[in-house]
This record gives sequence, C-alpha cells and structure tokens, in this order.
Amino acid sequence: MSRSSGRRRSRITPWSPEGLLATSFAALIVVGTALLLLPWSHRGDVGFLEALFTATSAVCVTGLVVVDTGTAYSPFGQTVILLLIQAGGLGVMSFAALAYQILGRRLSLRAQAALSSSMLQREAALEFRRTFRRILRFVLIAEAIGGVLLFIGMAPAKGVTHAACSAAFHSVSAFCNAGFSLYSDSLMDMRTNVAVISAVMALIVVGGIGHPVVVDLWHVWRRRRANKDLGRVALNSKVALWTSGVLIGVGALLLLAFGLPPAEQSCMERVFGALFQSVTARTAGFNTIDIGGLPSASLFLLMMLMLVGGSPGSCAGGIKTTTFALWLAKLWAYLRGEKGPRLFGRHVPGEVGRRVSTIVGLATVWNLAGLLLLLASERGTPGFGMRDIAFEQISAFGTVGLSTGLTPHLSLAGKLWIIATMFVGRLGPLTLAMLMVTRAMPGVRYPEGRIMIG
Repeated sequence: MSRSSGRRRSRITPWSPEGLLATSFAALIVVGTALLLLPWSHRGDVGFLEALFTATSAVCVTGLVVVDTGTAYSPFGQTVILLLIQAGGLGVMSFAALAYQILGRRLSLRAQAALSSSMLQREAALEFRRTFRRILRFVLIAEAIGGVLLFIGMAPAKGVTHAACSAAFHSVSAFCNAGFSLYSDSLMDMRTNVAVISAVMALIVVGGIGHPVVVDLWHVWRRRRANKDLGRVALNSKVALWTSGVLIGVGALLLLAFGLPPAEQSCMERVFGALFQSVTARTAGFNTIDIGGLPSASLFLLMMLMLVGGSPGSCAGGIKTTTFALWLAKLWAYLRGEKGPRLFGRHVPGEVGRRVSTIVGLATVWNLAGLLLLLASERGTPGFGMRDIAFEQISAFGTVGLSTGLTPHLSLAGKLWIIATMFVGRLGPLTLAMLMVTRAMPGVRYPEGRIMIG
C-alpha cells in the first residue's frame, strides 16, 4: 500500500458549479411557492403542499400536478407558473447572466463555470457572452414562432383572446418540455387539430435536442454557407440526433403495435397519436390519449422512453440520449471483448464511460428506492396498482409529467417523495451525488482482490 504526500480532501461547496445550480433551483422553488400561495394566485383550493408541488414541477419542467392548472390558479398564478417554467427550462444561472448583461456587468468565473456545466457542457466559457446571446435569441425566436403557429391552429375554435393566451402558455411549456397545460385533459380535445399537435411536437423536439447541438449545427451551417469548408457535425451532436430519431421512430411503431386508445380512431389518427406520444414521452408530458387506458406493454415502453429523456444541455430530463447510446456502446464493446466503446468511428475516453456507468447506476438505485417507498405509502390508494406507481416514479424522475391519474391521489409521503424525485431528475443524479459525497485526491492505493460475479 502506497501513500501520496500530496493527498488532500475537498468537498463540493454551495458555491461550486454544482452547488450553485442546486441552490439556484431550490431558491426559485421557494420563491415560486410563496407567489403561488398569494390569495390572488389561486381560487381557494391551493395550500402549501399544492403550491410547493406545483412550483417544483414548474421549475423542474415536469408537468405533474395535484390540482388542475387551468381551474385552480388565477391568470396571475398561471403567469407565475409560466415564468417558473421558462426559468427552469433555461436554467436559473442563464437568467442571472442575462441580468448581469443588462446591468453591463460581467459574470464571475465561478458563475460562468456553473452555467457552462448546466447548458453548454464545456470546460470553459471563453465565448460565453456571444454563445449565450445566440442561445437566448434562438429560444425566444423558437417560442415566438411556435406561439404564432399555435395561435393559428387554436383561433378558429377558441377565439382570438383565449387562443393568444393559450398559445403563449403552451409554446413556452412545449419548448421547455414542461408538459403543463391549461386544459384538464391536456391536449386530448385537440388530437385531431393537426396544426396544433404538429407545432407542439416541433417545439418539444427542438427544446429537447440540446443547446450544444443547436450551437454546433449553427456553426456548421455558417461554415458551409461561407464556403470555407464542408463542416463536420460534432460527435455529441451526431449521437444526440441519431439516438433521438431512433427512439422517436421505434417508439411510435411499437406504440402502434401494442395498442392505443380509443379503438375507434381512424388509421391516420392512430399513426399521428402514436408519433405524438412517442415524442412527448421524451420528457414533455403532454398527451392526446388517455394514459391510464393504455395496455401494460405501452405503459412500459413509455417508461423506457421517459427514463432516457432528452439530450444534454437541453430543457429535458432523464439520463439523456448520449448517456443511453454510450451505455449501449459500452455493453456491445464488452460483449465483443474490445477495450472500449466506439461511436461513429470515434473512441470514447474511459473517464466518460465511467461517468455513464455512474449515472445509470444512480438512476437505477434512486428509482428502485422510489418504487419501494411509493408501494409502501400508496398501498391504500384504491384503483391504482404497481404499474401506476412505477409509471409515476419514472415520470417524475424523467421530468416528464405523464400520469395514469395517480398524482392527485398521492399521500403526503408520496407527494414529498415525488417532489424530491422531480428535483433530483432535473439536476441529474450525478450532480446530486457530487454535492453530497466528499471527493478525495487518490492518496491510498489498496491491494487488489478477487471476487466472483454473475
């Protein structure tokens, strides 16, 4: 056993990048809860727990609700929820960056590092200002275009005034992959409105693909337009785009095969419904069908899609598409006896692979623990079984917002656990582990030992 003279121990502090992210989200939830408790924010059916649940769900862009958003909250309360969704989708630190820019100040290196870790997935934020402005401009333009398309689709049936408010709310909710809706049946009443459903799907995909992918594609397009070179898409972008496309396509086909309610739908409506549900299960949370009426195979498929989620640096939750793709690549490499995983002809460093294993392991442990706790706390809830509880747990962890109807009937312990799960799912299991675990520089090396597995 050898010792290193340079051994030192360090702990993640509240002012580290990971600590700033967690603290900022927690603070925003507290502020949102206080605002939703104001008398003019609701119509009398909202207590502390309901306000806390809604604020957490909005900041964590989940969409699970214990009270109906359209009827329980006043227009002011709905505006608060909308702002919480927007803040949670872009990240609290990005709004702090915007405020500093407006005041003509510069972000500290620590804050830049936190924002880079949250959104840009870069080790440094040397081009922070220019990159952030581009991302913010893209977000506002995407939401504005989405809002116009939704307004055009809603206006004939809803009227101009209602359509304008509803389009703005649902555009932000869809782009941020939040899944909040002003309607008690989500978008079921609009499942035949091709314009509305298509606009929502487009917003979900664009918001969940990841800001790093958008920035990379923008750079590639500009280089090709300038005829400087053909421009190559980064490996991260390729993996995110391919994995997202495959999951959406395969998910839609399997949903068609397993069955979708109602049975009297036409063939085209069923295809469109399957495609929409495959897209929205990637952490958006809207639904055009009765989730509780799905067969068990379809529910399990949605749970797998929810667990994977969207891409890194996006508004989406889950373990992320790149993590899932790399985990499969690692498994395939080990089965073939290769040294390490490869994706698109590129070798992936071992450190990245170890992080993937950590993320998948932590996600598995958290969800299994949650399933056990909810099975114990909700055993007296009539009309709901294990499949409903498992679906609720994965939906909260993936910050999706889909539910078979269990959410309003959760016990106190169940609601508190779902709140914690939404928070963990938004920050990511690896971030939370780094917050709680003491990091030590490798100073002691223990002798190797043998153990049987499998």
